[in-house]
Amino acid sequence: MSQTHINMAGHVVERHITRSGQGGDRDVFEYALLRVVPRVERGECINAGVLVYCRAKAYVGARTHLDEARLLALDPAADVAGVRAALGAVEAVCAGGEAAGGAAGDDPGRRFRWLVAPRSTIVQPGPVHTGLTRDAAAETERLLDLLVR
Repeated sequence: MSQTHINMAGHVVERHITRSGQGGDRDVFEYALLRVVPRVERGECINAGVLVYCRAKAYVGARTHLDEARLLALDPAADVAGVRAALGAVEAVCAGGEAAGGAAGDDPGRRFRWLVAPRSTIVQPGPVHTGLTRDAAAETERLLDLLVR
C-alpha cells in the first residue's frame, strides 16, 4: 500500500505503508545519531556517529567518524582524544565481548537502550528513529555516510 502526500517543503512524496508481517524481506530497525556537544552550555553539536539496532537480526552496531576540524571550530580547547575514546567505547559496547565491560553479557537490545539513554556528557545520543532494512550492518554504514560524513 502506498500513500502520496505533500511534505512541509511542498514536495510530493510517496510513502510506503506496511502492516505487521508485510515488510517483505525487510526488518524494522532503530537508530540514533551520536552527537558531540563540546560545550554543553552553548548547545552546539556535530554528528559523530550512528547507533543501529535490529531486534529481528539481534544486531546492534555503531560506526563513528569524528571531524576534528569541525569539533575544534566549536571549541578550540576540546579534548579530541577524550572524545575519540568515548566514541570508541560506544563501538566497543555495541560489539559486545570483553571490550564491552559490564555490558558484555547484555543482549543487543539492552545495550542499545543503555547507549541511547539521555545524558549530559560531551558525547550524547540523539532521538531514536525507525526504518526498514534488508541489511542492518549495511544500514549502519549508509546512515554514517548520509548523516555524519
